[in-house]
Amino acid sequence: MNDDELTFTIRLSATPRGARLARRLTVQQLLDWARPFEKAEHLVAELANNAITHGRVPGRDFRLTLKLTSTNTLRIEVTDTRGDSTPPPLPQHPPLDAESGRGLVLIDALADHWGTTLGPMPTKSVWAELDVSK
Repeated sequence: MNDDELTFTIRLSATPRGARLARRLTVQQLLDWARPFEKAEHLVAELANNAITHGRVPGRDFRLTLKLTSTNTLRIEVTDTRGDSTPPPLPQHPPLDAESGRGLVLIDALADHWGTTLGPMPTKSVWAELDVSK
């Protein structure tokens, strides 16, 4: 860890309860760091939901990591254990009447940058960065 960087990380159950807890913990951590949390809250909600929906392996958790740099960049990483069998996610525009499928479109709209990182096997991290200057 860089001395100019604050980090929070936690493993959570790959369940709807774990995803809700990830969102709540993100809000609390950013309040503790005295940074705005609204965009980050939405990003974590989408990333965690994707991890429990598409990256879930029974009996395995997902990991939430928040990194705040000295330049006020917040990097949000959600790591699941399905990196070995799923392709990197891509935003898709679902039909207007679809009830789901807009998560990555929302992530793309809210984040300054986002992407995926594979490994170590069998993990995959989907990350998003945003400026959290006051």
